[in-house]
Amino acid sequence: MRKIILSLLLIVSYVFSIRASEEHLLPKPQIANFSNSEKFAIFYEVKLMLPTITENEPAVDKQLHTLVKTYGGTICNRSEREIVVNLVDEVKGAEFQDEAYNLVVSNSKITINAKTLRGAYWAVQTLWQLAEGMNGEIPACEITDWPSFRIRGYMHDVGRSYIEFEELKNEIIKMSRFKVNTFHWHLTDNQGWRLESRVYPQLNADSSYTRLHGRYYTISQAKELVKLANQHGVTIIPEIDMPGHSLAYRKAMGHSMLTSEGVAEMREIMTEACQTFEGTEWMHIGTDELRDEDRGTLDWTDFVPVMVSHIRAQGKKVVSWNPGYHYSSSEIDMTQMWSYAGKPTEGVPTIDCRFHYTNHFDNFADIVSLYHSTIARQTEGSDQYAGVILAFWNDRLLSDDKEIISQNQVWASTLAMAERAWLGGGKGYFDEIGVRTQADDYEYKDWEKRFLYHKANYLKGEPIPYVKQTNIRWNITDAFPNNGELTASFPPENAIAESYSYNGQTYNVKQAVGGSVYLRHVWGTLVPAFYSAPQENHTAYAYTYVYSPKEQTVGAMIEFQNYSRSEKDLPAPQGAWDYKGSRIWLNDVEISAPVWENTHTEKSNEITLKNENMVSRTPIPVQLNKGWNKVFIKLPVGTFNTHQVRLVKWMYAFVFTTLNGQDAIEALIYSPDRRIIP
Repeated sequence: MRKIILSLLLIVSYVFSIRASEEHLLPKPQIANFSNSEKFAIFYEVKLMLPTITENEPAVDKQLHTLVKTYGGTICNRSEREIVVNLVDEVKGAEFQDEAYNLVVSNSKITINAKTLRGAYWAVQTLWQLAEGMNGEIPACEITDWPSFRIRGYMHDVGRSYIEFEELKNEIIKMSRFKVNTFHWHLTDNQGWRLESRVYPQLNADSSYTRLHGRYYTISQAKELVKLANQHGVTIIPEIDMPGHSLAYRKAMGHSMLTSEGVAEMREIMTEACQTFEGTEWMHIGTDELRDEDRGTLDWTDFVPVMVSHIRAQGKKVVSWNPGYHYSSSEIDMTQMWSYAGKPTEGVPTIDCRFHYTNHFDNFADIVSLYHSTIARQTEGSDQYAGVILAFWNDRLLSDDKEIISQNQVWASTLAMAERAWLGGGKGYFDEIGVRTQADDYEYKDWEKRFLYHKANYLKGEPIPYVKQTNIRWNITDAFPNNGELTASFPPENAIAESYSYNGQTYNVKQAVGGSVYLRHVWGTLVPAFYSAPQENHTAYAYTYVYSPKEQTVGAMIEFQNYSRSEKDLPAPQGAWDYKGSRIWLNDVEISAPVWENTHTEKSNEITLKNENMVSRTPIPVQLNKGWNKVFIKLPVGTFNTHQVRLVKWMYAFVFTTLNGQDAIEALIYSPDRRIIP
């Protein structure tokens, strides 16, 4: 009997491990079937049968060698256990062929069929994820997979805020595990020219910078990054912004690009840049936001066509922002839509970047919307719609790479985008679905579970402030008119109820979900939030009860104004959470605002954000009682446009975490009606 029970336990354990392996794949594959009966153990001798691979192509060979060796296996020429990679004319059952793959795993053989080496590389990344947590045993399966959009990328604005070269390499390698295939490298802007130039070295002189003086990437580093990216299935799109965003150029050269001298110099500079980036087919030239300080003796119609023609003559395809310079379909190879005004040029592939500026995102609600947003309003890619790029802009100076990555939620945002762009579909565009998390949003809950698995494993040690939020439920009142008196009190401060009577009107309560809730979004009513028609000079209340199975000290992540990384906003006054008069109580004891490290009263992009955003400060230690704990929040707002903060975010964020803020506290139940909800 004991042996029977032990055998059953082993079977249950094995089935569970297969499910665990299957259930943390990110992005989810299009078609996957798993077997509980077989597994491929890679800790034995394994024979590899591979096509010819050059050093500038996706390194399927190196990846498989490393995978086998990581789990204790050895590569040999004689083994009945083999991994075979075939390049085929067509991956049967796949809709989009260029990056598609078919992966079959059995007891003794793994077979990868792909039309391209990039498709085969994605299959190997799936193998890596299947092997993770399985002690070197990959469950038998057949996966047929393909991306719905051919561009799935992210952008770093290093022109404003330099990022260390090793960090860029780290991100490209790790992002590729999740089939992110594009890195948009915004290399120049007003603050600095971050690409080495040997033809005009004054571009890199300390005196040519207004921020992070003399920090730039050498030509050899640029070549190295392109090679590394190619080996990991990632295309680099370098951007030399012109003729706008070019004060660094003017500072170095003494004149505008929009001069006869500027045209001649930029031809030489772009010849050099195209040679530097000989390993990638694209060159981005900006051509947006031409401002008075960028102008010269020429019109940009005398400049842009010349530069496009010149860069094309170097063998490059040219990308440009829209809105910006107006191109005909024959004058440009791809456009990138930014701002709500962005629109495609008919007959020219376009990248969607319109609602994808994470420098304005909060840490929770916007990521849910990003995950569900239908890219470019299309359920799948086409010749016209190439895909999506997330942009991490930093008009406001941040202190280091960690702050750039954590404050912009780089990892959570990018991997939410990666799955949506891979699977296609979605629930609607940002301006349609808004930022309201739903209690029955099982699709996002599933993504969150898988993302947090990778945060704890492959991405362990990366600055990822995201924690579980889909279990947090709130009640929020209708908003009471405060007539501009932010300290005014209303009935919810006296007692919690299902509805309230005030000045002859009834104010009801509605449910909300999430680690943060927008009452009004940063982009106003363009992106729907909790209130369908939010009004100035109103006060709302939010509350929930939190069941703790024991008395314990935990951290509280709290925020009432997420500071955009592109704004000159002033810090909150000492002793207050914000300029709106927001307040919060735990078990009827008020939680005081932290001591703000910034105290300046003059707006400047060059004053580093410090602890204004909650991800940049230690959570506030608080005591939870055993049983139910009351969280009560007061949310006044005055005008939506103030001197202190340009983009007023009528919002709040709250979640109990470990004292270091790394993880949510397990076994807590957030329930405004004090019901135990599974």
